[in-house]
Amino acid sequence: MKITVFGGASPQPGSAAYQQAYNLGKMLAGRGHTVATGGYIGTMEAVSRGANEAGGHVIGITCAELERFRPTKANPWVLEEIKYETLHQRLGALIEICDGAFALPGGVGTLAEISVMWNQLLIGAIHPKPLILIGSNWKRVIDGFYSSQDGLIPEHDKKWLKYADKIEAGMEILSIWNEKSF
Repeated sequence: MKITVFGGASPQPGSAAYQQAYNLGKMLAGRGHTVATGGYIGTMEAVSRGANEAGGHVIGITCAELERFRPTKANPWVLEEIKYETLHQRLGALIEICDGAFALPGGVGTLAEISVMWNQLLIGAIHPKPLILIGSNWKRVIDGFYSSQDGLIPEHDKKWLKYADKIEAGMEILSIWNEKSF
């Protein structure tokens, strides 16, 4: 499977968040999956590095808009770079290319990635695939969103989101999804 991993640009080597992302990349590649990330720094770098060092194929989906905003290039562990002009195109490609996605802790960009993929799953714009949110914070964010909207969002919309406190539990969700091909 091709698995996209969303996550923040802030994690630095040596941090717990970086190590978690590295371990996820390593686990995905170790199970034969191709890994796709946004291709740059932080979580994207850590996942790419872990997957690359485990012998996996790493796709980095980058864009000129981000490179103008934050002068950087694809990280050295990306084996295949697919570059777009806009952030919008990049996000669409990250969602379209994958058979499933993980979202690690992150910021506004990660929330946008989750929201766009979730919405596309809801309206049937993409075929069903797992969207696995790692860490208890994402569940609190989504639950807070639902409760703050005074019942305007149907409860069944949550079915597209899968939660796992740790990456190992997320890998189990992916394995079950792959076996059952929901």
